[in-house]
Amino acid sequence: MKTYAVKAGEIERKWYLVDAQGMVLGRLAAEVARILKGKHKPCYSPHLDVGDNVIVVNAEKVVLTGNKAEKKVYYHHSGYPGGLKETVYADLMRRKPEFVVRKAVRGMLPHNRLGRSMLRKLHVYAGPDHPHQAQKPERLELPQAAAR
Repeated sequence: MKTYAVKAGEIERKWYLVDAQGMVLGRLAAEVARILKGKHKPCYSPHLDVGDNVIVVNAEKVVLTGNKAEKKVYYHHSGYPGGLKETVYADLMRRKPEFVVRKAVRGMLPHNRLGRSMLRKLHVYAGPDHPHQAQKPERLELPQAAAR
């Protein structure tokens, strides 16, 4: 018996809607990355992008456990000497809550061309509204983990 290998033209993509209200950031990002990679499908193949599209709404209401909300720091570099910039999680959530969720998911995807193509299927919105009603997204219920 031969092993079945999925071809790029045979991949069927679905749309999933995830409500991030009250969810822990890391647990949410892990589940979203799993769906973007396609690991929930029987035709999963690590060298192909077989994952589905994911819409995350209410990104501004995601939580962190413990005291990470005050102590977590995001870094980026301008590329120039002495150009290391840092931003506290609370400030970033106030200004760009979509970036926080996108960065958490990006860290859980492959760090190559394949990961970038998977990340293009992620759509994050701060509020409850999104412009993807025409795709008829299926609501995905993830387990709510209470923040400690």
